[in-house]
Amino acid sequence: MSRNFASTAPALAANTFARPQSAPMYSSTGLDVWTMMNQVAASVDAVNLGQGFMSFPPKDFIKRAAQEAFTEDANNQYAPPRGRPRLLEQLAARFAEKLGRPIDPGSEVSVHAGANEALLSAFTAFLEHGKGQEAILIEPAFDQYTPNVLMAGGKPVYVPLRVCASKDPATNTISSSDWKLDYTELEAAITANTRILVLNTPHNPVGKVFARDELEAIATIAQRHNLLVISDEVYEHLTYATDHVSIATLPGMWERTITVGSAGKLFGVTGWRVGWAIGPAELIHPTLSAHTRIVFTTNTPLQEGVASAFVQATSNGFFDSQRVEYERRRDRLMAIFDDVGLPYVVPDGAYYLLVNAAAIKIPDTYEFPDFIKERGPNFKLVYFFIKEFGVSGIPPTEFYSAEHKALANDYIRFAFCKTDEGLEDASKRLQKLKLYLQSSS
Repeated sequence: MSRNFASTAPALAANTFARPQSAPMYSSTGLDVWTMMNQVAASVDAVNLGQGFMSFPPKDFIKRAAQEAFTEDANNQYAPPRGRPRLLEQLAARFAEKLGRPIDPGSEVSVHAGANEALLSAFTAFLEHGKGQEAILIEPAFDQYTPNVLMAGGKPVYVPLRVCASKDPATNTISSSDWKLDYTELEAAITANTRILVLNTPHNPVGKVFARDELEAIATIAQRHNLLVISDEVYEHLTYATDHVSIATLPGMWERTITVGSAGKLFGVTGWRVGWAIGPAELIHPTLSAHTRIVFTTNTPLQEGVASAFVQATSNGFFDSQRVEYERRRDRLMAIFDDVGLPYVVPDGAYYLLVNAAAIKIPDTYEFPDFIKERGPNFKLVYFFIKEFGVSGIPPTEFYSAEHKALANDYIRFAFCKTDEGLEDASKRLQKLKLYLQSSS
């Protein structure tokens, strides 16, 4: 005999049961800065100089390397968690030359799902939940560092770079080397709970390439307080008239440094999501263990594609020609802002230009949407720039803790990993900017 359960079950009010609640860290429904500014840019068909993706295609040999990898049947199955042997060997050879020491591909290298996952794995491996352990972040700090530290159970502690007191960035173009780390301030931030110091060189968004003497001062502090240094060096191949030095090459630092890199930045293929960590076996083993539990393994075919691209790049001069191309783009973007009269920070590395827009006068009656107003004056500045001039950037206050956001209120970050046509279009659109300079009347 069949029963009609619908008719016999008691009627339940729509909200009888409590609703599942997310963790506070993930409960915000606000847009991330990248999505937000991309949507604003799309609304006016702006030239996108905001997010750091390349608007030009990868070189043909890089694309072919991936295409050929997909045709091998074995490349469509799981890779070992540490990484594909061919890529491990290429990375070991590259970093042996860069760091001036032999690198064991079987114990001192791990391949990750992008540099960001390498960072998360390192934080997870060396921070414990519930212990109040701290990681020092040098601001401006890439916006993934803070949530990664929190996800790993750590507490982020912030120490900002500061512009030399003798410089006036609101009226004069300055060098990225004019942004300095106060070592007294850094050491004062270290406590008995500090476990990690995160270094980013070449730096996003400042473009600073830390000089050897600066790295030596940081190394001395790290050794004195027994800190692990996680060195984010994803832009190590993009420096202009200055040398990139890995802190792991300094005396006593190989033993306490994990160096993180990225194929996305190295070969202009940010969608491939292949990164790596390099360091002594004692540091890479726990990092690999965390990686195995976070994603298990990195996609196989693109690991093989990166390995093939490395082999070819060593003989076809790719990295040298790429550096020349990026320096030309950098110089063109700087010339554009010279022409319209805004000062900026000359980057010695990476592919970003910090422009100081303090001279821009936004009309007092200008209307901003609530989602912009609630994020503060720097978001208003960038929104105005996009809406009125049709050129998008990123508000660098997103790279700061609440305590230090004011240091970036006058800046906009632009990326020059863009086509020549895009830069020229930006140049034309920015001519309108001259009407809003406070010096004009």
